Amino acid sequence: MSRVLDVVVIGAGQAGLAAGYHLRRLGGLDFAVLDAEPAPGGAWQHAWDSLRLFSPAAYSSLPGRLMPPQHEETYPDAPHVVDYLTDYERRYELPVQRPVRVEAVRRDGAYLRVETDSGVRSARAVISATGTWSRPFLPAVPGRASFRGRQLHTVRYRTPGEFAGMRVIVVGGGNSGAQIAADLAYDTELTWVTRRPARFLADDIDGRALFDHATARRRALDEGRTDGGGVASLGDVVAVPPVREARDTGRLTARPMFTRVTRTGVVWADGTRAEADVIIWCTGFRPALAHLGPLGLRGPRGHIPVQGTEAVGDPRLHLLGYGDWTGPASATLIGVGRPAREAARAVAALLG
Repeated sequence: MSRVLDVVVIGAGQAGLAAGYHLRRLGGLDFAVLDAEPAPGGAWQHAWDSLRLFSPAAYSSLPGRLMPPQHEETYPDAPHVVDYLTDYERRYELPVQRPVRVEAVRRDGAYLRVETDSGVRSARAVISATGTWSRPFLPAVPGRASFRGRQLHTVRYRTPGEFAGMRVIVVGGGNSGAQIAADLAYDTELTWVTRRPARFLADDIDGRALFDHATARRRALDEGRTDGGGVASLGDVVAVPPVREARDTGRLTARPMFTRVTRTGVVWADGTRAEADVIIWCTGFRPALAHLGPLGLRGPRGHIPVQGTEAVGDPRLHLLGYGDWTGPASATLIGVGRPAREAARAVAALLG
């Protein structure tokens, strides 16, 4: 029988690296981090060119290592984050193996059997940190399949130059939708569509305040106090400088959601039409959990019920970085540190 690892971490994006950091700090654990990507950086290496963090570098850091500032940029771009994650992985000598794609996790007696495209690993515990980027969500809008122009999701968008002079509809009222719409507001005939009126956070609110709010909410819930609402109660869009500029110059005004797509554009409930060459769907993601399917733990909404980060149906499995349901602000750089520490400690306690 091959060597049994204490822990397998699946995914070497920000959540997987934070888990690796805390496992390394605890000491005495034989673990590996399996990453499907051929290079460090997680999903950040696939982001669009103009993407900016919502927080300054010092407030976008993983545990143990502050992100250095980016020259003359308050809000770092994606390549800067990739460089930071690459350095982080090297600095803490995290045992990342890549490219290794995990295909399934199954129960195997006292162990969890991790099946990959490069063989099988057996582990006493698994921390799944595969994120959401690989599972883009497209809504079931009537007529979407009939559109003769180009359709793409956030994950395929790169630069506004590709669409210069075109009629572009951007769908989505979150941060991705607002940033991409702002990116396209100058050189395209832009229509920005949101399911509800666009809600910009106050200009002085960025990721620092959002993390503080999420942490305070979790503390209130743990103490049995009234739920004041998650970060969504503050608004949907962080007004980073490019978004703020496009908004303040009148280029970023949202229209309500259309009712159907036609071969050449979209139609609203009142019969108003807009022709389009391109529709960009900034409509979010779903957690990438297919590899955990054989464990039979998923609930009716597709999520795996958790207590903290621990799967309710199997304490050997922890989920990290998929959203607030796996730790407050755990899908952010600064927010994933605390649930990663809790997951590592819980795993160490379980393994004795």
